[in-house]
Amino acid sequence: MSGRFVQRYQDLEVYRIAFEGAMEIFELSKKFPIEERYSLTDQLRRSSRSICANLAEAWCKRLYEAAFIAKLSDCTAEVTEPQTWLEFAVKCHYLPLEIGESLIQTYNRILAMLITMIRNPKKWLLSKP
Repeated sequence: MSGRFVQRYQDLEVYRIAFEGAMEIFELSKKFPIEERYSLTDQLRRSSRSICANLAEAWCKRLYEAAFIAKLSDCTAEVTEPQTWLEFAVKCHYLPLEIGESLIQTYNRILAMLITMIRNPKKWLLSKP
């Protein structure tokens, strides 16, 4: 959303930020205790990746405004999940407070960008054949 022409969902600034956030979470979560593998680690990784997957799906639904907005709305709901798991990771002392807060702010930024897209969908829609 930086003003350059967007041809693919991977070109969206919001997608790139979400992808980078998911990759940072992946790297940081490698250090979580083994007993968290199937709970906190898995949930945090999956929820952060889900935002990217939902954005990709939304991009493919740009022919119909309502479908596009609905999928973007799903994305906004997904953003809160990694934020919640990050809070647990900080409280369990798996992540330093500063890193957890920084990532939570990243997801707040993603949420704001998604809301902007929802409020201005026509900029992103495909013209109907």
